[in-house]
Amino acid sequence: MADDEKTYTWEGDYERTWEAIKEDEEGSLQATVDDIIHRAKRKRLADRPVNVRLGMMRHLFVVVDMSQAMEIKDLKPDRLTTTLKLLERFIEEYFDQNPISQIGILTTSNMRAEKLTDLGGNPKRHISALRGCKDKPCVKEPSLQNSLELAMSTLRHMPGHASREVLVVLGSLTTCDPGNIHTTIKIMREANIRCSIIGLAAEVRICKKICEDTNGTYHVILDETHLKDMLKEHTTPPPATADTEPSLIKMGFPEHVLNTEKNKQEQPSMCMCHLDSKDDKRLSTTGFFCPQCRSKYCELPIECKVCGLTLVSAPHLARSFHHLFPLDDFREVQRSTLTNQHSLFCQACQAHLKDDNVFQCPKCLNCYCLECELFIHESLHSCPGCASGRPKQTYIEEVMVE
Repeated sequence: MADDEKTYTWEGDYERTWEAIKEDEEGSLQATVDDIIHRAKRKRLADRPVNVRLGMMRHLFVVVDMSQAMEIKDLKPDRLTTTLKLLERFIEEYFDQNPISQIGILTTSNMRAEKLTDLGGNPKRHISALRGCKDKPCVKEPSLQNSLELAMSTLRHMPGHASREVLVVLGSLTTCDPGNIHTTIKIMREANIRCSIIGLAAEVRICKKICEDTNGTYHVILDETHLKDMLKEHTTPPPATADTEPSLIKMGFPEHVLNTEKNKQEQPSMCMCHLDSKDDKRLSTTGFFCPQCRSKYCELPIECKVCGLTLVSAPHLARSFHHLFPLDDFREVQRSTLTNQHSLFCQACQAHLKDDNVFQCPKCLNCYCLECELFIHESLHSCPGCASGRPKQTYIEEVMVE
């Protein structure tokens, strides 16, 4: 009898889903729809790890599938165009949340892997390279092993205190590799390289194996919106592993020379970033000069190729501290319980709070709407009420008992 009651997993997931939708007194479903949207938005914050050590410095390679499978039009206008468009937004958000991290882009097609951009901290250079991929043809099959080997050749030399990550956006259901990919997975695990994969078609066993062995994540998208959400999850640093080496990092704050004074102009020279580049070899008099060896660079953050000093700017370092001291979660309270007249307006956007549930900061007790609360925790990382006013102090009278 028990065997007859068992059903498939895909049947159980959709069992009695209609019971979650209920009409209000006027026969409208809008209240239920708003509640579903509300829970979906809050889910991103609820899934955020708490009291987990995160890495401030990240080195990430993004692998883009350029095989024939990316020409399929299940995503409009096609998979490749949609992926490149969303990756441009991902790179901007990645550097906004991780200003002292670096990213590089690889492509795989025709059973090979090609490095599009090296690891760097200039988002404009990566976005420009992605836009150039729109005109490239999608050829044959991808190669996961060649892509991982190419990324690993650079990541294995990264310092132990920084995270080493690979993110693969894969549209194909097959991979054509020159050797045993399980050997590559073992080497990646030993090198502490984390690999995550976002599938555009269906679940592939070898992809799941790679992510499980390297402590990465594997997701298969449902639509374009789901792909955007999956990419957004990778803007937050992953939890640091036990093998991550805690160490003091020597950093330099380079001087930015703009040559506004004619008497102090530098001689035209080439920056160390493009010294080995075949495409861009322009001479310039402006740039960031290493305080230790006076080598010139055109972008930050970067590691000096001459003396090995990590070069950053003060704003980059300050904006990275929200990973060390994350903002406390706001309390969800009923709007009807608020007695203060000022609490009926959002402290951020100053709009009238119309939802039944609002969010209150536990320190300054100011209230916020859902959209502002998400923006504060995901982008701003600072409570506007706490930042604009003095903290409320509680004075306790000490009574001496003799």
